[in-house]
Amino acid sequence: MEDESITVRTVLSEYESKRLLAHYDIPITREVLVEDRHRLMEAVEAIGYPVVLKGCSPNIAHKTETGLVHLDLKNEDQVLAAYDEITKNIIETENTDATVLVQEMVSGKRELVAGLTRDPQFGPCVMFGLGGIFTEVLNDVVFRVAPLEKSDALEMTREIKGHRILDAIRGMAAVDMDRLGDILMAIGRIGMENEKIIEIDINPLIISAGKPVAVDALMVLESPGD
Repeated sequence: MEDESITVRTVLSEYESKRLLAHYDIPITREVLVEDRHRLMEAVEAIGYPVVLKGCSPNIAHKTETGLVHLDLKNEDQVLAAYDEITKNIIETENTDATVLVQEMVSGKRELVAGLTRDPQFGPCVMFGLGGIFTEVLNDVVFRVAPLEKSDALEMTREIKGHRILDAIRGMAAVDMDRLGDILMAIGRIGMENEKIIEIDINPLIISAGKPVAVDALMVLESPGD
């Protein structure tokens, strides 16, 4: 008889998702997963201020809306207060032990989104567009069927309406297009080589000193029986 108490996960946590991105040479934030205050301060010391603290669990999809993200923490008092609030919220809402992601604070005014969706007809399709709060507001995104060549990836970046954000603008350096193209190609490879992954969402992909960095990520897996 099948054990109904076994829960099959269909979502990877941010930490797990970004480990897979890093395996495909996609730049991610420096970060450490911690479960207590002692390990917390060790991680902060290793990463250096300012830091970001996030609640981390496969069940947490919208961390900001639930008070599980604290940005730009500059000292120990701020870090400990944020940690206590996050762990309290996780225990109350998830009824489980709290794990917290300690992350470097990546600065950049330009936010992009990149990812993947698995279309029933065409298979894995790479997505690219404007990220952050603009993703849902402007819906300025484009898609390409994987696998991608570098020319495909670069064409995608010029097809969004807001493509000028990638150029040198208002004192900010132009985006490293070669690196951005590599990221989109790598996302396509993830989709081609991991059939159980049906969705990837990297949002935001922040441009810091011209370089794209995956600051947040989520991966959705195929449900059993699909």
